[in-house]
Amino acid sequence: MLLIYTQKVTPRIIYIFKHICTHILGIPIKFTSKIEEFIAHDGAKLSYGKQALGNEFFIQKVELLMEQGFSELEIKVQPWDDTICFFPLPDASDLPFDIFAASFYLLSRYEEYLPHVKDEDGRFPASESLAHQESFLHKPVVDIWAIKFRDILLQRFPDLEFVNRKFRVGTIVASEHTFIFKNKGFLRSFIGLWADLFQFNLTKVIDRLQVWIRIKDDPHDIFEDLIQMIKKHKLYMVFMFQLSDFSIHDRNISHNRIPHRAVIKSVADYAKVGLLMGYYAMDNIKVLRKEKLRMEEIVHSPVEDVMNSRFNLRLPDQYNNLTELEINNDHSMGYPDAPGFRAGTCSPYLFYDINMEVTTPLKVHPYAFNSDMVGTVSKTKIKEDLARLLQEVKEVKGIFRGVFSNGDFSRYADQDFYYSLLKQIHEVE
Repeated sequence: MLLIYTQKVTPRIIYIFKHICTHILGIPIKFTSKIEEFIAHDGAKLSYGKQALGNEFFIQKVELLMEQGFSELEIKVQPWDDTICFFPLPDASDLPFDIFAASFYLLSRYEEYLPHVKDEDGRFPASESLAHQESFLHKPVVDIWAIKFRDILLQRFPDLEFVNRKFRVGTIVASEHTFIFKNKGFLRSFIGLWADLFQFNLTKVIDRLQVWIRIKDDPHDIFEDLIQMIKKHKLYMVFMFQLSDFSIHDRNISHNRIPHRAVIKSVADYAKVGLLMGYYAMDNIKVLRKEKLRMEEIVHSPVEDVMNSRFNLRLPDQYNNLTELEINNDHSMGYPDAPGFRAGTCSPYLFYDINMEVTTPLKVHPYAFNSDMVGTVSKTKIKEDLARLLQEVKEVKGIFRGVFSNGDFSRYADQDFYYSLLKQIHEVE
C-alpha cells in the first residue's frame, strides 16, 4: 500500500492518483492530510505538495489539481529520458515534472473545454491538440509515464506490490449501413437504381437486382465472414449498429426490418454488440434513449457500449447523457483522421467532468487507429503507422483498439487491404 500525503484531498487528486496508481499500476493507495500519520508510517509513502516532509518520495505539485473549472494554461513540453513531459518541476522533486497534473490534463480532455477551432464536421481536430503540435500524438504518454514512475518508485520501495499488465488488442466494427441494397424500401431502392443507371454503374445495377431477387448476398452483409474469424482465431470485436430514424443525416435501414434485426441478433451470439449513435442522439438525450431501447428490445439485454458515429464529442454534455442513461462504456475517444492517442493513453479510464468536478461512472475506451484514414495517405504509410502504434502499446502492455466499418470489407471497397490491416492488428495469418 502507498500512503499519499497532500494538504488538501481534492476530487481531481483522488481521480488521477487512483487512475495512475491503482488502475494502471495496480498499487493500492490511501490518502491522508495528517502529517503525524504520514511521518509515522513506515511503509511506502509519497507526498504531493510544496515541499518534502522527510525521506518520502516527493513530487512537488503544480496548482492544476487544486483548482476548479478551466482556464488558459501555458504549457512547455520538454524531454524526459526517451520521452517527453510538461509541467516541469525543480530538482527538489523526485520526478522532473508533475506526472499527475499532466496526466489529468490529457485524460480529462482539458484542452477541449478551451476555445478552439472546430473542423467542418464540428469536431475537435487533431491539429488543435497539444499532442499533435508537440509531435507526441503517436505515443501513449500517460502509460509511459506511469511505467517509468513505477520503476523509480520501486527503487525507493522495492517491496511495493504492483500488478503486471498484459498486452491486448480489439477491433470495433461500426455498421452505419448494415445493408447497401437490401431492405431499403421501394422508393429509396427505385431512386438508387436510377442513380446507378444514370452514372452507368452497371455492376451496381446488376448486384442490386440480384440482391433483390435473393440470388446474391448484400455486399455490406459481411458479418458472417467476421464471425468466422472470431471463432477461428478467438478475436475480440465489438460491433456497433445504428438504429436511428431515417433523416438527411442518418440513412440506415429501419430498425423494424426483420433481416436487420436478425443480423444484430446473430452477431450478438458471438461478439459484444453496442449502439452506434445517430446524428440527433449525440445531443438529444430523448433520441438517445429511444435508440437505446430499440437495441435492448432486439438483443434482450442492457446496452453497455456506444460509439459516436461522427466522433464530434461535445464534452462534457454528451458523456453526461450516457451516464444519465446508465450506459457504461464509450468507444469514441480517438481521431478518425489521424493515428494516435487523443487522450494520451491506451488504457480505459473513467471520465472526469471538469464542469461538475466529479468522476463519472462512464468508462472511456480510447482507440488509436480508424480506417477512415485509408485513402488519405499511401498504403505503405498506413501499415507503418499501424505497426508503430502497435509497438508503442506493446511496450507499455496496454490495450490497442482499431475502428473499421462493415463497408470496409465489402466487395466495393479494397477489402483485401482492410482484411490485411485487421490481421495485422490481431496478428493472425
